[in-house]
Order: sequence, then C-alpha cells, then structure tokens
Amino acid sequence: MATFLYRLGRFAFRRRHFVALFWVALLALAGAGAAGAPAAGNSSFSIPGTEAQKAFDLLEERFPGSSADGATARVVFKAPDGQKMTDAGNKATVQDTVDALAGGSEVARVTDPYQGGGVSQDGGIAYASVTYEVSGMELEETSREALETAAQDARDAGLTVEIGGDALQAVPETGTAEIIGIGIAAIVLVITLGSLLAAGLPLLTAIVGVGIGVASITALASTLDLGSTTSILASMIGLAVGIDYALFVVSRYRAELAEGREREEAAGRAVGTAGSAVVFAGLTVVIALVGLSVVNIPMLTKMGIAAAATVAIAVLIALTLIPALLGYAGRRVRPAGEKSKLLGGGRGGEQKAQRPNMGTRWASFVVRRPLAVLLLGVVGLGAAAIPAASLELGLPDDGSQPTSTTQRRGYDLLSEGFGPGFNGPLVVVVDAKDSDDPQAVFKQAGEEIKGLDNVVDVAPAQPNKAGDTATITVIPDAKPSSVTTEDLVHDIRDAGAGIKADTDAEVLVTGATAMNIDVSQKLNDALVPYLVLVVGLAFLLLIVVFRSILVPLKAALGFLLSVLAALGAVVAVYQWGWLSGLMGVEETGPIMSMMPIFMVGVVFGLAMDYEVFLVTRIREAYVHGEKPRQAVVTGFRYSARVVTAAAVIMMAVFAGFIGSSDSMVRMIGFGLAVAVLFDAFVVRMAIVPAVLALLGTKAWWLPKWLDRALPNVDVEGESLSAHGDPKDEDKELVRV
Repeated sequence: MATFLYRLGRFAFRRRHFVALFWVALLALAGAGAAGAPAAGNSSFSIPGTEAQKAFDLLEERFPGSSADGATARVVFKAPDGQKMTDAGNKATVQDTVDALAGGSEVARVTDPYQGGGVSQDGGIAYASVTYEVSGMELEETSREALETAAQDARDAGLTVEIGGDALQAVPETGTAEIIGIGIAAIVLVITLGSLLAAGLPLLTAIVGVGIGVASITALASTLDLGSTTSILASMIGLAVGIDYALFVVSRYRAELAEGREREEAAGRAVGTAGSAVVFAGLTVVIALVGLSVVNIPMLTKMGIAAAATVAIAVLIALTLIPALLGYAGRRVRPAGEKSKLLGGGRGGEQKAQRPNMGTRWASFVVRRPLAVLLLGVVGLGAAAIPAASLELGLPDDGSQPTSTTQRRGYDLLSEGFGPGFNGPLVVVVDAKDSDDPQAVFKQAGEEIKGLDNVVDVAPAQPNKAGDTATITVIPDAKPSSVTTEDLVHDIRDAGAGIKADTDAEVLVTGATAMNIDVSQKLNDALVPYLVLVVGLAFLLLIVVFRSILVPLKAALGFLLSVLAALGAVVAVYQWGWLSGLMGVEETGPIMSMMPIFMVGVVFGLAMDYEVFLVTRIREAYVHGEKPRQAVVTGFRYSARVVTAAAVIMMAVFAGFIGSSDSMVRMIGFGLAVAVLFDAFVVRMAIVPAVLALLGTKAWWLPKWLDRALPNVDVEGESLSAHGDPKDEDKELVRV
C-alpha cells in the first residue's frame, strides 16, 4: 500500500492542475445539485420491529384518512389574570382562531376546546389540536405562517397563546459557535505548522470535503428522506477528521523536507507513510459509522452512512488534493522546524532544533514511570465514568426545548392546566378483528387500563367505521420522559397480553411517548451486538496494521475507558445538571437514547485515528531497529505535537456545535468534545506509552502462522527506503 500511495502522492503533486480541477468540478456539481433540490426537513421516523410502529401501521390501515403520520400542533390559550377561558369574550376569540385554522389548505381537522374537553378544570387554560394531511417535513411554509398568524391574532385579543407539536419544528441552527471552533482550529494549525500558508491547506481542503459531502446530502435529501440533522452531523465529523487527516500529511511532508528530500519526493513519501495511516484511520471511522445500520433504525442508518461518506471524501482529499496544493505552494511551505519570517522564522532556529521537544520530554517521563502513569490514568477515567452508572435514556420532546421557544412555553402551559402527563398521551390501539364481540373487548380494555397505577384519565374507545378496531387515549400522571410513564406503557402491554389470551384481540400501545420508549429499548438491545461487530472488525484491521495482538487489544480497552468517561460527563451535565448554566442546559432529564450508541461509533473511530497516527510512528521506529522504550520516545518526538494539535482542533470543532439550537446536536457536540479530550490526552498520550513501555518487545508479538497469513500493508513505509526517484510514476499509477 505504501508504494501505491507513494506513487499517488507524486502523481497528484506533478499533475496538480488535473487533480485540483477534478475536486473543484466535483464541488461545483454537488453545489448545483444542492441549489436545485428542495430544502431538507425532518425525516420520517420509523422503528421497524417495534410494537409502537406496528400499532402506527395498523392505524394507517384501519383508519384511512386519519393522517396518522401528519404534522400536529396544539394551540394553547391562557386567560388573563382574573378571567376564565369560558368567559364569552375569550370563548369568541378561541372560536375565531379555530375557524381560521380550519380553513387551511393542508389541515385535516381542528378540535374545538369547548366540544372536545379541551378546557382545564379551573377554566384558566384551553387548547385546540390541529392535525395536518402531510408530515412536518412536507408542510408548506404558508401553513406554518397561517398557524402563527392565527395565534398572533388571539394574542392581540388579550390571550396568552403558545404553539406546541411538530408543525413549527424548525431546521436546527448551529450559530456562531461553529465559526469560533474553526477559528480556534486555524490558530492551532498556525502554531503547529509555523506558517500561515501551511496552516491554510488543511482548513481549505477540509472545507472542500465537507462542502462536497453536505451539498451531496442536501441534493439527495428529498429522494432519500434525509433529515436536516443528517447534514449537521456529517459536517461536524467531516470537518474534524478532514482537518486532522490533512494536518498529518502536511506535517509529514514538512518532516520529509527537513530530511533534505526534493519536494515531489517528499510529497510522495508523506502520502506513502502518513497517507497509509490516514487510510486505515479513515477505515475505522467508516466501519464504526456504517455499523450503525445494525440497529435497524432507518434515521440512524442514514446519519451513519452520510457521515461515513463525508469521512471517505476527507480521506481521498488528504491523499490527492493535499499533495496537489503542496505542489502549488512550492517553497512557501517550509521544512519542519522552520517558521515563516512573519511568525519569527530564522531567530534561534538551530538551538531550538537541538533541544528535546515537549513530546520527547513527556514520553521520557512516562517510560521512566509507566506503572504510576497507567494507574493514575485508569483511576482518573474510572472516576469520570461513575455518573454513567445512573444513565437514563429517552428522546427529547418539547419539554427539553429552551424556554424562549413557543413549543416549550406551550408544553409548560399544558402541564400547568392538565398535568404533566397530558404532554405525552398514550394511544392504545385495540385490534378486535378476530374477536367475537369487539364492543365488549373495547370496554374491557378501557376498564383494565383505568385500573392501572399512574393513570389520570382514559378516554372512551373510538372505533373505526368497520367496528373492528378502536383507539383509546390514556393520560399518564407523569411527564412523557419519566420512568413512571415508561412503567405504565409496560403495564398496559402486560394487561394487553391477558386480554389477547381471553379474547384473541390484540392491544398495542403507540404515540410519540411509546415510540420513544421503544427506540430506547431497541438501542439498548443493539448496543452489545454493535460493539462486538465494530470493535471486532476494527480489531482485525488493527492486527493487520500493527502486526500485533496486544496493541489492538490495548487500543480497544482504552477506547472503552474513554467512552465510559465521556458518557459519565454527559450524564453529570445533562442529567444531573452539573455546570448546566455554563453549557446552556435549561432542562435536565434523560439522556437522548441514541447518544450512547452514536458516541460508541464515532468515538471508536476517532480513538482509532489517534491510535493509528501515534502508534504507527512508534512501530516505524521499532521496525527500523530501535529498542521498545526508545521507539516510544522517538514516536512521540515526531507525532505528539501533531496528535495534540489534531485533538485540540477536533475538540474545538465539536464544541462549536454546543451552540446549536437543536438539543440533540448540542448533546452530541459536548459528548464528542469531552470524549476526544479523554481519549487523546489521557488514553493515547499517557496510557498507551505506559502500556507499551511495560510490555516492551511483547507488545509487538504475533504468532508466526498469523504473521504469514496476514497481508503486508506496510503502513510504516519500509518499502519506500529502497525507492529512488522514478521518472514516470504517473504512467505506473495508471497501470496499477
């Protein structure tokens, strides 16, 4: 592989006009597709194989025209102090609002609060439910404007009016914090590479890669039903790895220049060595992201594949566009150790070059006291992971929105007037098609549910036209995301099992709350198989890369420490409320149910990035004859600075998404930033060298039969030591 990539790097350097034109054309093509595509909305949400989804599908079949998947809105009215919603003036205002809403072109139906029991017992709060014929993703902007206009007219009449539901769900925005993250990345690159031009190359190529990825996602959003969150997460991961991969190639290029090589040769060797590490690091990220498909939740699968495609683009750009741009830069990109005059180059450079750098000093300290460093790192991460034992999972609802939003204020008004469980009604679907007396079954189901704990109200059964299926609305006494409500869902399903045994009628629980509970359960059930699949595949891949059993095993165990500690930090902030004010957390509660499995996938891929970049340099020194402990020091001398810079950049990019308006994106940004902090600076920079120092030559042990069976991918670029300066590498590349 090193030889092929070496030729690819030389080819891209020499044929830079062709390579640059190719990527610019690809960016333009993706941009044109995105410009002509419909805007991304909120993707349809389905959970194959769950009871909630089965009930939802049954509603679609037995209640045609009910718009079961249509967007919904709850318009909540509150009377001024000293008045009631039943007063004549307020009642007239509500009626005008209902009439205005009912005239909408996409509205399926509107419930009148005074006819549908939508007025609180004290008369202070009322609500009208609006159901649309199309989903929130397909809802036209004119329908949203009509909804807001009707609410504003009621406000002008003196009422407090808020709107809940998904009809007004906005496309999440990341805000200016993302720009700050990129700015921090630029500063780190300048400090690390000592040149404004060299620092600009990783930023430029990362932006090109993310631009192609996000534009392609936008272009395909309508066709593939991709939600707006998909492009945000793809840009988050693509930007972070794109900068890092390019940084590793550029820094290796400067190191090759410092060895006295010609620029084309240096570009070839940089791609052949650092590029090999980029390929395998990228493969681990792609495996981790594509592996999310084992969960069998379409939305999560699409997010993973879209992000994986963006990572693949980042790898290809690092291998081709970076050497091409280095060809354009020429002598303006200086050898390692030299800075541009603007940044103080030429002043005491030789003395600084002779002095051991920070990476050398740190590695020397670790190999002298490996056991103490190892114990301190493991104990520290173990302490950070303690809150993860209290992890509670759920999915965000309007109650997790900022208090500045109308959705959150509407949620709070409904809780005030009707109780917290009113925001998460359970829809019980009774399928009595195979029963002898459907009406008796409907009555029996309602009575049994009424007798359960934690039930505030059970509405009368509403049968369909055929009379063989009915829906029963159940109001819990606790908020939707509570453990009490989850227990109630299981109690109803247990009662339904008894009804089925007696009457052959099937009782199913659905609704947004039940759907969230089923998602959490499905993600919990998939976590172990996902870990086995992803870690197993990556373990095999790392055996090929490092030609060792213990090094990949140590990498996997270190990752588990990182991800548990990061989950502990997420629980402490978003569930316990520690530092919640600093992080902008207005409402603590269960952790988003897809957070653990998503973090496992992404963090594993990123952790293996640092493992590959750092340990390949150590192995390179070991393969070239250095003793194990000295190889650790040598590896750190050449890679610690760059790995540290890469980690800081990744943390800055992820932390930038904490400013997003979407609670899911905020939590993921925080979790990934903390995970990179733990993994890069505790596991890879402390635990890894300590373990390698303790293991010595045993770290690189591999059974002889396995050594013979494994392909030699030559990540260290050993085959390049015999390479001269071929004069027609581009022709050879075409033949390959």
